[in-house]
Amino acid sequence: MMHGPNVNDRVPFLDALPEGVRADLEQLGSRRSYAAGDVLISEGDRVHDLVLLHEGLVKVIVRLDGDNESLVDIGIAGDVVGEMAAMSRGSRSATVFACGEVIATVVPERELKPFLIGNPEVWSALDAVLCGRLRRAVRWRLEFRGYPVLVRLARVLVELAVSYGRPEWGGVRINVSLSQSELAALTGSQTCRRRLNRDPLWAVEF
Repeated sequence: MMHGPNVNDRVPFLDALPEGVRADLEQLGSRRSYAAGDVLISEGDRVHDLVLLHEGLVKVIVRLDGDNESLVDIGIAGDVVGEMAAMSRGSRSATVFACGEVIATVVPERELKPFLIGNPEVWSALDAVLCGRLRRAVRWRLEFRGYPVLVRLARVLVELAVSYGRPEWGGVRINVSLSQSELAALTGSQTCRRRLNRDPLWAVEF
């Protein structure tokens, strides 16, 4: 997620590819459907598949000490997840859950690597995804040091509205299901006064 004045400069991975290359990439692997709460990727696994998101939303969760977890990102249609392990052959660094119905293509390593060699523009696009996430992480840490909770909350809500909102009469509806603890993680806050498990995000109060 982007923090800063230009919150809408995040371009989904698939949208950044030339049309023909995107079509060829989407022909790899297998198309799969996931229900709400299903796991697309599990932290710690040593599987190097790449996952392309076509429909729906996903939440990216990192396990901290003990049983604590932190929400670190949200993926939308056109995004890619699992690229770090796919490119570095390391273990999965996060768990990815489906938020509602999700349709995705899972591209196995044995198909991905030859495709990347033959299509360097896809490799460059994946590298841009990694760099973008690093920039967001650095900016996020800096903002958490410099702004109070209410300001961070306002910035997160603007980002969610720009990236995931749907215009409605009199406003924008953010169709992302976030729990109280997940929204708190996005704002760097430890507690919230109101449970947000199923409530619209415009109702949030800290």
